[in-house]
Amino acid sequence: MIVVSNSSPLAALSFIGELDLLHQLYGIVLIPDAVWQEVAIAGANLPGREAVLNADWLERRTVKNHQLVKALFQDLDPGESEAIVLALETKAELLIMDERLGRRTARHFDLNVIGVVGILIEAKHRGLVNAIHPYLDRLRDIAGFRISDGLYRRVLEEQGEM
Repeated sequence: MIVVSNSSPLAALSFIGELDLLHQLYGIVLIPDAVWQEVAIAGANLPGREAVLNADWLERRTVKNHQLVKALFQDLDPGESEAIVLALETKAELLIMDERLGRRTARHFDLNVIGVVGILIEAKHRGLVNAIHPYLDRLRDIAGFRISDGLYRRVLEEQGEM
């Protein structure tokens, strides 16, 4: 399975010490150069950076279609733009991205998109975590991850944790 990730899911999961869930779920995860730049260089002082740098299952790739990256960059940041293009170029089965506009753009290209909350749900269904509730709380409290109260309650209700 080919999986591509944007930077924010990597940062959020690494902040709470759960980056390895991606490896357990998907094996190798591809990241474009712009995502590497955002996490490894621009995020030099952020918690969780070392986990990303030490994850040998994250595979850095250079995108080829710079015209499309440039067009997407009109509305998206460099990491989102390159992640979408890399997913298209590699015919990825899954793109990991949380930002609303990025997800909408990816779906416009018929890409299958999942975010951190979806990853936690999948991890629970595969028996990698027992409950989602503590992870959602840690994402909000530690990583500063924005999740609406409505989505928070809905996910916990759907997963039988309310």
